[in-house]
Amino acid sequence: MKIKLFALTALFFSLSLMAQNNNADSIIGIYQNGSGKDAYKVQISKKADGSFKGAVCWMAEVKDANGKMKTDVKNPDKALRNVPLDKVVIFDGLKYDPVKKQWSDAKIYDPDRGIRVKMTAKFEGAKTLVVRGTVLGIGESVSWTKE
Repeated sequence: MKIKLFALTALFFSLSLMAQNNNADSIIGIYQNGSGKDAYKVQISKKADGSFKGAVCWMAEVKDANGKMKTDVKNPDKALRNVPLDKVVIFDGLKYDPVKKQWSDAKIYDPDRGIRVKMTAKFEGAKTLVVRGTVLGIGESVSWTKE
């Protein structure tokens, strides 16, 4: 009897995690990436049109060696080069695809390289969001941990 109860509890827990990650709004929250001086956090929020936006909300090191606030100096849009790096919007307009169970249809901005590439994101587990950026089929994936 205990084994059946345990199995049912495990099944219920697994299904609830899967349902949570199949919900478009499950992406909303704050995620950490990196560690040490390279650590940063991204806040993902829902927009009025139902799409999602991600912006850096915290960085471990916000000042350069001279004590000045780090800014988005590599941004191709010269008007945005004075934006502090801890306020940079890295993607906007991300949409959920319930068939593929992933978010896509947006470009993600990499302030380290100053480029925007095609983006997809999907959960692997309850708190790990795998974000993939690709250009011409070649890409890189990073894992963000939800707080």
